[in-house]
Amino acid sequence: MITMKDIIREGHETLETVAEAVPLPLSDAHKHTLLEMRQFIINSQDPTTREQYELREGVGLAAPQINRSLRMLAIHTLDEKYETLHDYMMINPKIISHSQQGTYMPGGEGCLSVDRDVEGLVRRHKKVTVKTHLLDPDTHDVYETTLRLRNFPAIVFQHELDHIDGILFVSKVESSLPEISPIEFKQPKSDDTDDTNSEPTNNTEE
Repeated sequence: MITMKDIIREGHETLETVAEAVPLPLSDAHKHTLLEMRQFIINSQDPTTREQYELREGVGLAAPQINRSLRMLAIHTLDEKYETLHDYMMINPKIISHSQQGTYMPGGEGCLSVDRDVEGLVRRHKKVTVKTHLLDPDTHDVYETTLRLRNFPAIVFQHELDHIDGILFVSKVESSLPEISPIEFKQPKSDDTDDTNSEPTNNTEE
């Protein structure tokens, strides 16, 4: 089980290194790592488990954050409308196209590997098309696919992609972005979500 003790922090050399491509077919060891990464995110979103193991809530985790310099990442989050669950375990993802239109998190971004508040905004593409291999959480099969992400899930993905490229969001912070619009989050009603699901907030922890 991954806990906060396994998350490396800002200043660690692995977080500043471009991660290596993952050999395919995916080994059992790498499958296990990805499944553990996904489970960490799910655990962090459950209030009871989060408190028991002193986890910080997150919506994404990249392999370099657990000191594995590999191009793998996991995402588990609802979109900004609290309607669609985006649950991905990606291997060797890459952006093949993106919108010219930009966006950003209105409250700024956060990171499980950064133990400080960082003021400012991070410019992201509003839409991205991603070519990747995915690990199925039920069958453990690996298959290649193309994903089209927009708004909050697109931001989460770009944050995690930066991690496997050796980039922390703190290096991209700008004081203001007046020429583009932030993500607009729907105000959740009490019956829209429950405590076991990821709820996007105005400050991502990835």
